[in-house]
Amino acid sequence: GRSILARLIVGSSNTMTIALATVCASTIIGALLGIYAGIKRGWIAQVILRAADVLISLPSLLLAMVVLYVLGASAVNVVLVLAITRIPVFLRTAYAEVLEVRERMYVTAAEVFGASTLRLLVQHITPAIVPTLLTLAAMEFALVMLTESGLSFLGLGLQPPEITWGLMVAEGRNHLAPAWWISLWPGIAITLVTLSLSFIADWLNLILRWAHLVV
Repeated sequence: GRSILARLIVGSSNTMTIALATVCASTIIGALLGIYAGIKRGWIAQVILRAADVLISLPSLLLAMVVLYVLGASAVNVVLVLAITRIPVFLRTAYAEVLEVRERMYVTAAEVFGASTLRLLVQHITPAIVPTLLTLAAMEFALVMLTESGLSFLGLGLQPPEITWGLMVAEGRNHLAPAWWISLWPGIAITLVTLSLSFIADWLNLILRWAHLVV
């Protein structure tokens, strides 16, 4: 007797909000740490990189399940746990991009002419790595959304009366024979959004890199 369309709309808001907050937090923190490690290259940078390696070696979904089981399922906890598991991805990417950009001819020339580290970072390094980070963010958005849906399906995400697409799929799994549409429509929504984000990520990468080359 409940409107599937209304629940899809409300569920999309919750699912997208969690994914957006997670990606924004992990992108900002991971990029800042990766840029710092790439610029400084000191012992602090090595500690940051080793900590990232430890987090990457742990299964992100399993880690999220354990932490949410201990802390309890809530929107804040889901965002916090998922952001922590995704930070190393952006950190390592930003670090690798900074090392590569610093070896380019125009950056070397700017250093020879006495450009400060801040100027190199603002004018040369950051604009060159932003396209890669934005493309990665679009891809991670889809991955985080899938992970959140999986956690909700397992009962470790948002709890009723809140609703997400993953929770809708979980609620309909016991009624697949008489009411298959309860799980079908949120499942289709998850699939379509994930595919769309993959296409957007490819398009965004091409557009941003072309714009950077033109500038």
